[in-house]
Amino acid sequence: MKLFNTLTREKEEFVPIKPGEVKMYSCGPTVYNYFHIGNARPFIIFDTLRRYLEYQGFKVRFVQNFTDIDDKMINKANELGITVKELADKYIEEYFIDAKGLGIHHATVHPRATENIDAIIDIIQKLVDSGYAYNVDGDVYYSTKKFKSYGKLSHQPLEDLESGARIEVNEDKREPMDFALWKKQKPGEPAWESPWGMGRPGWHIECSAMANKYLDKTIDIHSGGQDLIFPHHENEIAQSEAANCCQFANYWVHNGYINVDNRKMSKSLGNFFTVRDVAKEFDYEVIRFFMLSAHYRSPINFSKDLMESASSALERIYTCIDTLKFLKKTASGEDARPEEIPVLEAVNGYKQKFIDAMDDDLNTADAISVIFEIVSEVNKNITSASEPSEYLIEYILSVFDELGSVLGILGRKEKETVPDEVKEMLEERKNARADKDWAKSDLIRDKLKDFGYSVKDTAQGQQLIKL
Repeated sequence: MKLFNTLTREKEEFVPIKPGEVKMYSCGPTVYNYFHIGNARPFIIFDTLRRYLEYQGFKVRFVQNFTDIDDKMINKANELGITVKELADKYIEEYFIDAKGLGIHHATVHPRATENIDAIIDIIQKLVDSGYAYNVDGDVYYSTKKFKSYGKLSHQPLEDLESGARIEVNEDKREPMDFALWKKQKPGEPAWESPWGMGRPGWHIECSAMANKYLDKTIDIHSGGQDLIFPHHENEIAQSEAANCCQFANYWVHNGYINVDNRKMSKSLGNFFTVRDVAKEFDYEVIRFFMLSAHYRSPINFSKDLMESASSALERIYTCIDTLKFLKKTASGEDARPEEIPVLEAVNGYKQKFIDAMDDDLNTADAISVIFEIVSEVNKNITSASEPSEYLIEYILSVFDELGSVLGILGRKEKETVPDEVKEMLEERKNARADKDWAKSDLIRDKLKDFGYSVKDTAQGQQLIKL
């Protein structure tokens, strides 16, 4: 498998530190609200990367943190009149509701910043002792000029980063690009004891500390959104490598931005949507399918029209699966017949094509295209007239299940129980067709659409399809 490594700006063969095992860290949400569709993209993409690595036989230890203490958390808690912990508990619970809907598996560990204060203090102390950090009256800052390779992830020298960054004005810092590792307590803020007085961790240090604690000093893959390359991931590298004297992560994988109606998503433009908002109109699975329909490194545009197209495309696959399940009820025999061997071989070829796409920098867009090639193969060669064998149908269904599981799609439960009224209409239509009363048959077919169903006549009988 090859992955594009932001650190080297090259597509590289993935070779784990320890054969057969992968240590992977992905930046999680700041839990002060429902997560938005921009957050959803990396959560879905890197869940898919983890799924694929596991599909290929790797044992993956996957860590995704929760940032449960920062300025946004404090401000929102004060606004609501609750504690920061109460706020975090609420939105961590809400995160798991949306994540489950999107088919995102739980991480091996979901550490919280506030539950790892000791580990955070330990790494800050290392940086202070080695001269990479300094204390100014209870605020501890990282000295970026001490770390000679600062900027290697964003591929810009420190001077260029400094001139292009929006730097927080602070007279206590020695240099404008220095950043906070520990923040002195302000009145009314949550705080913990430390060698530098009561305070709380800065944002960047928590990921370095937790990756180190729950994975290792050097990990295989670190992932996140493109917006995190600078300064967050750049600062993680500076902290971790200065403290541990070794490379922090071998592969840095970042997904592209998401726009809404071709404009940057922002609350001020009124085009800011949480996943919970979108899920009120579109199924969670459609959101996941949409996110995987483009290559993860490419920018992706979100719009209602594109979501409706994604929904229709996903239904095409399900219609094919439902047809196979319907045909299985009257399959001609258990074993494949000689004339079915070319279809089986073709499906096996598509399966390998899917793997090739995923091996090529997690190209989920091409992988989904391959699934549609299987749909076309089925629609062309497997019909009621072809009297397919049970083996052929079961095998193709197993391939849909296998490939869908890698992408986290096609796991929809059996469709809801058909209402008794619809069943009665089907029976009435069956009798009308037996009496060659085509007008009545057509009338009932049209009436079924009002209930959200269409009907297809096959040699095996009426096939009911949910619209």
